[in-house]
Amino acid sequence: MMLHPERQIRALILAGIVFALVSCEPQDYRPGFWLSGEVEQTPVTDWSFTDKIPEIFVETRTWYGIPHSVTTVCAVHDGALYVPSVYLEGGEFPDARFWNRNVVRDSRVRLKIGEQVFEREAVLVEDSAEWNAVLSAFSGKFAFWKGLAEKSEAERPKLVFFRMDPR
Repeated sequence: MMLHPERQIRALILAGIVFALVSCEPQDYRPGFWLSGEVEQTPVTDWSFTDKIPEIFVETRTWYGIPHSVTTVCAVHDGALYVPSVYLEGGEFPDARFWNRNVVRDSRVRLKIGEQVFEREAVLVEDSAEWNAVLSAFSGKFAFWKGLAEKSEAERPKLVFFRMDPR
């Protein structure tokens, strides 16, 4: 049965709206676009509430203006919140991760933790003492990270950490 052209157009528009609503936020390994939720206006001085949260979302800014968001984990060290990027399949930082390329180009990000959205500045951790302390914080929170921390540098995949500073 062939739909009338006007009905076909309406059906396509409806399908597009449903797709946009369903695919805005990331889910598991599928990236998303905009993160929904009210932006938290109060400065955060204690991120320990994230200790019990297994996953968060990170929204980055693309060069073409449509946000790109991913699901990741987080950990707290010395009062600061950190987000990792793991290069399990290999590749070089930032080229092998679209969201990493976005952060290097524009470090302004939005985090969704629970139902709250936080506007932050993603700062690449380059200091080795801080990097090792952050790896230890992740290994204390997640078994996967404990396994990575126990491997030698040559055995583990490339690991990158971003500190989520205030804007």
